[in-house]
Amino acid sequence: MLQTTELNIMLITSVFIILGIIMALVILFSVFMSKKNTLIQEQLETKLANQKRQYELQLNALRAQMNPHFVHNSLNAIQYYIQLNDVEKSEDYLAQFSKLMRLFFEYSRKQHISLENEIHSLKSYLEIEKLRFEDKFDFQFQIDSDLDTQDLFLPPMILQPLVENAINHGIFHNQTRGQLWINFKLTEAQNFQIEIIDNGIGINAARKRFKSKLEQHTEHSGYVLEERLGLLKESNSWHIDFTILDRQETENTNGTKVILTFFTEKTLSHDH
Repeated sequence: MLQTTELNIMLITSVFIILGIIMALVILFSVFMSKKNTLIQEQLETKLANQKRQYELQLNALRAQMNPHFVHNSLNAIQYYIQLNDVEKSEDYLAQFSKLMRLFFEYSRKQHISLENEIHSLKSYLEIEKLRFEDKFDFQFQIDSDLDTQDLFLPPMILQPLVENAINHGIFHNQTRGQLWINFKLTEAQNFQIEIIDNGIGINAARKRFKSKLEQHTEHSGYVLEERLGLLKESNSWHIDFTILDRQETENTNGTKVILTFFTEKTLSHDH
């Protein structure tokens, strides 16, 4: 009888221990799932916030390209050639301007575009600027033969603000004829790289000249681009390094060199 009682006590004790272990596991599992769900929710909220900011920056980039000064100056230039009865130039200008507006709006809705399309839009923009500045600068595109411009992708509207800066803040203030080189190449490490080089007054002189304006306008294209590149890197969709050099310091000549290096594999094999 005593043995039976002890056996019952041991059995009941074992049951309680097992139930206690099960309850502890359930509680631990519940805590784990709660923390996991909280972490997932926080990651989702962060991702959505970053995506929202990326869209805002893309919109800012589009607005920078479509700024009232550019539109106003372009329309004034068209009117100028019409008043001169220069039908050929006015028609050419109007055609280029309309084409560029269509491309801006088309690309602003996309997450990425081909290098071929980016070059296409940049050439249209530069042709308009050449007409506006009465052919006071030349531009040249250099593309490595190893690059497939149709199968190489990059974020939309990422180069035009840099080209605009090279013209308006560098070349425009130079006394000599302006030169702009845009090079697309593969590095030794097989990273995709873009160089935007001008013979303007240089980034250091430009910063001194426009210091007060840059301090007042924090959404200047350079700041917008740097923030956009940071968010693209955080989202793990792109990894792009941004370097800007004064050629007087590196090459003992006037001008600025901007280098964009694309490290992510998605740059070379992005899904359409």
